[in-house]
Amino acid sequence: MEFRRLGRSGLSVSEISYGNWLTHGSQVEEDQAHACIKAALDAGITTFDTADVYANTAAESVLGRGLRDQRRESLEIFTKVFWPTGPKGPNDKGLGRKHIMESAHASLRRLGTDYVDLYQAHRFDHTTPLEETMLAFADLVRQGKVLYVGVSEWTAEQITRGAELARELKIPFVSNQPQYNMLWRVIEDQVVPASEREGMSQIVWSPIAQGVLTGKYKPGQPAPAGSRATDEKGGAGAVRRFMRDEVLERVEKLTPLAEQAGLSLAQLAVAWVLQNRNVASAIIGASRPEQVHENVKAAGVKLDADLMAAIDDTLGDVVETDPRHTKSPESL
Repeated sequence: MEFRRLGRSGLSVSEISYGNWLTHGSQVEEDQAHACIKAALDAGITTFDTADVYANTAAESVLGRGLRDQRRESLEIFTKVFWPTGPKGPNDKGLGRKHIMESAHASLRRLGTDYVDLYQAHRFDHTTPLEETMLAFADLVRQGKVLYVGVSEWTAEQITRGAELARELKIPFVSNQPQYNMLWRVIEDQVVPASEREGMSQIVWSPIAQGVLTGKYKPGQPAPAGSRATDEKGGAGAVRRFMRDEVLERVEKLTPLAEQAGLSLAQLAVAWVLQNRNVASAIIGASRPEQVHENVKAAGVKLDADLMAAIDDTLGDVVETDPRHTKSPESL
């Protein structure tokens, strides 16, 4: 495993991190989830990402139990706040001070830790003054319950505003967590340049496009039984945008390029996002330990310029680059 600094901060993270969206507490039994966590630790992963809303708080609890016997100082544990997890009352959502404070304390209890290394605004809250949000984060930092602050799926303009307030409050505002992969590059035009200016890194989710970039989905064929694309309670909605024959046909054509590099298609996909110098870590998920062992082989891989260009040529116009796709809900 190799490590990268998170933005201009002093925090190093494993360049491949382990996340438990759509798996722990829902799709995967707890003993299997713990086996995946152990596989991640055995592979040298030290960075673990979750959120209070994953499996409606259950994912945090599973991760906390899975890491219980580990040396806390050797781990980087990340979680998030924004979405409702309780009865969806008027204050059980968003980035108001009350919800942030209550959610942070609940997350710490579930994770079984006194602090989280990174606390992230899961989306931008259009209904709450940004000053209120950032002050609540600053208070958690000064209390020692949060070491660093990040965001997820914020636009370039929102990142810039947040960074300005973070400087005023003197808190470490270090990262953004967007979707990013060969097929979904909407952060490249605006979000990445803004993040670089503000000394922030990307911690990217869905580097294999919800499984599409493994090659398991074939054009003109139904999705395999039990795959994420068939799970209407979990990942089907997220993967649907990629399930067009024109996309799947282009993905199939990436296979010889992966073989040329001595990689599986999934390894190529994870390695591809790590070529972006603003990416500090790529989040992988798993329902089986062997998936962890397979994907961590992308750590440290360098792809040459010719191969990167060949990937672009192969995918062509199925790649989504419009920065307008980075957005948060106007209301909850």
